[in-house]
Amino acid sequence: MVVNDSLVLVYAINDIKNAPDKDVFDAIVTGTVRRFRPVLLTSLTTFFGLAPMIFETSLQARFLIPMALSLGFGVLFVTLIVLLIVPTGYHIVEDARRLVGRVKDKTVG
Repeated sequence: MVVNDSLVLVYAINDIKNAPDKDVFDAIVTGTVRRFRPVLLTSLTTFFGLAPMIFETSLQARFLIPMALSLGFGVLFVTLIVLLIVPTGYHIVEDARRLVGRVKDKTVG
């Protein structure tokens, strides 16, 4: 799910960036806003699907509760990472790519 959310977000940003007259920053903001709800909904449905197991009180489910807790809250934590760190990292990579292009142009020309 983490990889899916990241790929969907990066694909949306790339799709918008390739449109004419689009700045990289505008593409990142627009793509993240466009994919915010689908990423959030998939993560929340996974967490709420695990909620009955997290709140189970029977002795038979005692060994499954730590797994459900780690999966559920891991999904919520990674959702924040996908929505905050992936666009930031994308912008950092684009800035580095632009810088390398400028340095390459100065050394060649």
